[in-house]
Amino acid sequence: MENEHQPRLRSVVSYVKRGGRMTVGQQRAWDELWPELGRTVGELPAGPLDFTAWFGRGAPVMLEIGSGMGETTSQLAAAAPELNYVAAEVYDPGLGQLMLRAEKLGVENLRLLHGDAVVLLTEHIEPDSLHGVRLFFPDPWPKKKHHKRRIVQPSFAALVASRLAPGGTFHMATDWENYAEQMLEVCSAEPALRNRYDGWAPRPEWRPVTKFEQRADVEGRVSHDLIFERR
Repeated sequence: MENEHQPRLRSVVSYVKRGGRMTVGQQRAWDELWPELGRTVGELPAGPLDFTAWFGRGAPVMLEIGSGMGETTSQLAAAAPELNYVAAEVYDPGLGQLMLRAEKLGVENLRLLHGDAVVLLTEHIEPDSLHGVRLFFPDPWPKKKHHKRRIVQPSFAALVASRLAPGGTFHMATDWENYAEQMLEVCSAEPALRNRYDGWAPRPEWRPVTKFEQRADVEGRVSHDLIFERR
């Protein structure tokens, strides 16, 4: 178990723990909404999370890793009330903003986890249990010397695959060509995963266009989607 005296050691993580001052609204969301909607990964009790108890119902669980400022996540959760939608993020203001967006949309099927998604998957999610995992526009770490920090590595693909139920999907999107090619190579090499398409997946109409994607388009970068499923 991780605690303040025995910190968990990971030599390379895929994110930078950014600070950032929260707005009045984001702070209100943390004060009023977080106790019901959120939990901190490092403070979870040992063992798998009981999503049925947390959501108050049994439903397929969709995990989104890296929800950013929550614009896409809130819309996706609102559009799929049949799912128990879980968002994992390390950025405090982003989680605050996601709670505000979800509140405005009247979303009730969303829960938030603050912390490292790799630790979450490894220690708190049962094998063969997730309906799907979404990873939209993760930090690209564009410099070659930083590529080891990218979250999509062979060990991560194997971890995600092990947590998906048979037929469950791992959906990725990125606007960095080199990273898209890495995602394709890594996931194609994972025996437990199968690409649903011959290479890139068509861009789903249901995935909202993010600010990252808009900026990439302006800068001439093409976004790629990849959808793999658990064999």
